[in-house]
Amino acid sequence: MDPLTAVLAFPITGPLGALTWIARQIANAAEQQMLDPARIETALRELERRLDDGRIDEPAFEAEEALLLAELEEIIAQRAAKPDAPVETGQ
Repeated sequence: MDPLTAVLAFPITGPLGALTWIARQIANAAEQQMLDPARIETALRELERRLDDGRIDEPAFEAEEALLLAELEEIIAQRAAKPDAPVETGQ
């Protein structure tokens, strides 16, 4: 693109580029949050609290725990596949 075309197109390409950058930043932040093992660890602690308080029974606890542990394993696998992401959990 020649300089004159770039200048004339800037009122359109400038805001579109900014919106693209913002969308990328939001997607990256959401991915970081979804791949955070601390989120699952917190959910596991809350699940155990609910069991201790008698709000759920043992079969419900085991079913929810299995789902959370499977999600934690998936997070660890996805983080291991990314070279820039640490694999260890946030304990």
